[in-house]
Parts: sequence; C-alpha cells; structure tokens
Amino acid sequence: MSREFTYRGYTLEELLEMPMDQFIQLLPSRQRRSLLRGLTPAQMKLLAKVRKAKKLIESGKRQPMIKTHARDMIILPEMVGLTIHVYNGKQFVPVEIRPEMIGHYLGEFAPTTVRVQHGAPGLKATRSSMFVALK
Repeated sequence: MSREFTYRGYTLEELLEMPMDQFIQLLPSRQRRSLLRGLTPAQMKLLAKVRKAKKLIESGKRQPMIKTHARDMIILPEMVGLTIHVYNGKQFVPVEIRPEMIGHYLGEFAPTTVRVQHGAPGLKATRSSMFVALK
C-alpha cells in the first residue's frame, strides 16, 4: 500500500501541468527567491538538455547522459525520472531524480566530501606513525 506523492497538496501530474510562476510560489523562500531572479546561463543550458532528453525518451529512444556543473539548480517537476550526473569537484555523480527531491538543489545529492577512514599505522603511513612497536 504505497501512498501517492504530493508536494504541498499537489500531485506530480498537477505540478507538471502547473505554470512555472504558480509552481515557484509553492517553493520555500530561498528557492523561490532564486528562481524569481531568473536562471543562470548554466542552469538554462541544463534545463534545455532536460527538455531535449524528455522528448527523446517519449520518442522511444534511450535516455542520453546529462552532465552538469550546475549544483545550484533547483529540482523542478519536469526533471523527475531522469538521471543527471552532477559534478562534485572530482567526478560526476549520477543522481536519479525522484518526486521527493522536488524543491531541493542538485548539489544536495552529490556530496563533495567523504568521511576519512584511515588505515592501520605502519607501512606507507606518516613519518610519526612509522615506528610502531612490532608485536
């Protein structure tokens, strides 16, 4: 028994049919202010790639690979179902867009740092830990 997704009381189908300015009013203030200022050239380029990919998928072709550096792009309803490769400073991390991600930034789903897990001291370690007493 799975519940149907809703965003602020609207289903995904209603969000897709909604005009952009009406959808923007549903977003939290930071995202709303960002979109009201307009999209950057990088964000516009990404949105064009998303729309082109949606048309290709509808015509029966497989989804093209969408790569972007625009971590500040807000996830819009039309992006749902796509996989976008977001740059994290080192590599492109595939992010599969789900309805629950609407209103968040792309960068939130491609972490730029990882938790450091150090190995055992000794061989190939730092100078200070090189001389660990043998057992």
